[in-house]
Order: sequence, then C-alpha cells, then structure tokens
Amino acid sequence: MTPLTTEKCTACRRESPPVTEAEIAVLKPQIPDWTMLEREGIPRLERVFRFQNFAEALRFSNRVGDLAEEEGHHPAILTEWGRVTVTLWTHKIRGLHRNDFVMAAKVDEFYGAGLESSFLDSSS
Repeated sequence: MTPLTTEKCTACRRESPPVTEAEIAVLKPQIPDWTMLEREGIPRLERVFRFQNFAEALRFSNRVGDLAEEEGHHPAILTEWGRVTVTLWTHKIRGLHRNDFVMAAKVDEFYGAGLESSFLDSSS
C-alpha cells in the first residue's frame, strides 16, 4: 500500500492544474510499474497486466471498471487474451493530474490482491 491508495480521486475542471515535474518526481516512484508516455500530444500513464487466460483478464477489467466508477475517474482499458492494458490521463485537462497517480496506485493494489486470490495461479 502506498499513501496514494488512501486518497480519493477529486472532481477535475478544465482549469485544474496538471501535475508539475516536481510532483511527478514524488508520485511516479509510488507506481514504479507504470510507464509515462505521450500519445496524441497528451501525457499518460500506462501499464500492462498479465493473466493466464482471457477470462481472468476480463474479470480484472470489470473490476477495474467498478473501481473507476467508485472513484469517478475512468481509464482506457484494453482487454486481450492474457493481458489488460490500462491507460490513465485526465481528459478535461488533456494531461496528468494527481488523480491519475491515485488511480494507478489503487489498480496496482487491486492487482496485487487479485494475484493472491485468483487472477493468476501460483505457477506464474
């Protein structure tokens, strides 16, 4: 658990400030498995999660969707056989907000809990 997992995503407006480079320097180490990238001129966070089959990947995608609804912060989720790619950015500001890092940390925590319970078997 990181301090980010105890936070709640907050409502963003178009004038909400994106995270600064200094904030990224503090937040990014808390989600080390996420990659920062730029797509269509918009900075984003992205991570690929691996699973044993499509059913486990789909179950994880649905649970991430439930978490997104609870947080009011919705990622792009690509579900494929054995993998799920989650991409986060704040649409209203066309960039990264603290919410993106909070959501990433919560998805990481959820994936870790899923590994222990059933997403992957112990042989992986």
